[in-house]
Amino acid sequence: MCLLTPLAACASTHPSTAQPQSETEQKGPAGPVPAGLDKFYAQPLTWADCAPYATSDDARSLFSSQDLQCARLTVPLDYAAPQGDTITLGVLRHKASNDRIGSLVLNPGGPGASGMVAAASLASQVSNTELGQRFDLVGFDPRGIGASEPGVTCLTDAERDTERAEDLDTDGSPAGVAKQEAEAKDFAAKCAQRTQHGTAMLANLGTRDVARDLDVLRSVLGEQKLTYLGYSYGTRIGSTYAEAFPGNVRAMILDGALDPNQDETASLVAQGAGFGLAFNQFAAWCAARQDCALGRNAAGATKAFQNLVRPLTQNPVRLNDGRVLTFDDATLAAIQALYSQQLWESLNTGLNELHRGTGATLMALADQYNERDSRGHYTNTQDAFTAVRCVDDPRVTDKTEILNAENLYDRVAPFLDDGRSNGAALDACAFWPVPNTSQPHEPKVAGLPPVLVISTTKDPATPYEAGVNLAKAMNGALLTFEGTQHTVFLQGNSCVDQAGTDYLVKGTLPPSGKRCAGQ
Repeated sequence: MCLLTPLAACASTHPSTAQPQSETEQKGPAGPVPAGLDKFYAQPLTWADCAPYATSDDARSLFSSQDLQCARLTVPLDYAAPQGDTITLGVLRHKASNDRIGSLVLNPGGPGASGMVAAASLASQVSNTELGQRFDLVGFDPRGIGASEPGVTCLTDAERDTERAEDLDTDGSPAGVAKQEAEAKDFAAKCAQRTQHGTAMLANLGTRDVARDLDVLRSVLGEQKLTYLGYSYGTRIGSTYAEAFPGNVRAMILDGALDPNQDETASLVAQGAGFGLAFNQFAAWCAARQDCALGRNAAGATKAFQNLVRPLTQNPVRLNDGRVLTFDDATLAAIQALYSQQLWESLNTGLNELHRGTGATLMALADQYNERDSRGHYTNTQDAFTAVRCVDDPRVTDKTEILNAENLYDRVAPFLDDGRSNGAALDACAFWPVPNTSQPHEPKVAGLPPVLVISTTKDPATPYEAGVNLAKAMNGALLTFEGTQHTVFLQGNSCVDQAGTDYLVKGTLPPSGKRCAGQ
């Protein structure tokens, strides 16, 4: 489950450059237009205030900026039947302030994360840099996600809270497996029942279709060729787009890559190994502190963590709001914190609280991962994550394969081992009502200009080798960042940021073997 790297939400401090409250632009069609899609590629976008597009606390805070504009893009529900039903995507932009090159379109990952929120957050950080001055920064919510309509809808807020409190994943007994599978089947059915257009929407929700939407957006923005920045799962969108439209790419940065050849189970185990490595890094950092919740011996940190969280499988900690902190939420909090060293302090605080029998900080981290806001409302990120994954990859129904992967995961990420026997329950994808529309493979990208892949040596969510493999598959350049975090471009490392900016602005790739150290 690769979500976006948390981006600090800071207010803009520079003078407003926003255009009038409502501005309609007819830019397209630009570049080639696939047969039968002229009306979509030539549509105007009406840019206006972003506040009505907000679907979360973060979005409400960020979208109030007068420097931002938002619009709706109309695309076919099913590209095989473009005369049929249509859906809309939310689009946000921050306009270039000087000597504009074009639009830089970004996706932050997930699948299920909001590109509009990511672009709004990033805009305030880069507006006065060369990148912010030369490019319109554009974020979009992929189909079914965030402000895009209709949204994938599976569980209510109350059902999501109940699911988290049940902590079913720790019960590997036959009865526990049966209950997990019953809930997985029910989840799949609810997604089909509650999502507008039902199975038709679910069948056309995958990365294959997002890549086609991205080409419509390119044209409507008036761009002959796409300049794209993809983080984490956004690298799959990028590689899929590059395979479908290699001649339509101007430049592409893929940061925190998914391995294009890895199947679902192999990817899961590789990610587990990444989190295991990141936990060891956290343990070493923590052991140097007087207040380390896991003790002063890093070698004993895994055991200390297990001793803290395993009792939650039987005795969850009740919180002041009436909810309970379960083993799953406590370990999810750790996973969330391991995405970025900026959250290590919060994780240590939360673990110290757990020593005292309280769990507010750990629950806050788990809520951050699940995108549950102060009113108890969840975005549809987790629903969309499952829905996209279920059509992007073949379903896994071999229980031997599942059990082997679970056991291997416990070995490579022992801090997450609940100490109970694994049970190999089928997940929601095994019961998904529509077939997958793509599968892992090496992209065929003949005619693609050079792309830049950035990979971090100790990335917890997308291991370094995945970036190496993607760069090779796409005949691209590889930039290595030596650090422990998930993704790095435009997050304050001057070496990485300069190399990426030079590539996007000037088309200059870093020299072969280029490495950037953490600062």
